Amino acid sequence: MGPKGYWLMKSEPSTFSIDDLARSPNKTTGWEGVRNYQARNFMRSMAIGDQVLFYHSNADPPAIVGIAEVVKLAYPDPTQFDKKDKHYDPESKPSAPRWDMVDIKYLRKFARALTLDELQEESKLRGMVLLKKGSRLSVQPVTPMEWRHIISLA
Repeated sequence: MGPKGYWLMKSEPSTFSIDDLARSPNKTTGWEGVRNYQARNFMRSMAIGDQVLFYHSNADPPAIVGIAEVVKLAYPDPTQFDKKDKHYDPESKPSAPRWDMVDIKYLRKFARALTLDELQEESKLRGMVLLKKGSRLSVQPVTPMEWRHIISLA
């Protein structure tokens, strides 16, 4: 078993918050609805046991609020085939699915949220994908150094 991977996954708390994850059956959910190829490819490269920073986006303030863990490798996202789902993709075929998802499990909520403004003040996090101008990815890699620094702040 190689070194763990580290990730940040964004969710709007009005849609699905860390508290929703904690209340999910077995504290686990499928991370469906990702419709960006780069974010999908990141999910395809995840391993069981990879650690995830749970980020509340479109929140006031946006912040990292806790930790989850990857518990199921990438598999086809069923919402892409569901005409009633807002993530339906008529171009995607069951024989060649375009979109994948992983399952993540709640590990813990931070005692306090680490706000975007606070993270931007940290020189050690200057290169973090989250803090780059125009970074919109809902799934993004985090370096081991960034991970350790964020955990130390939490």
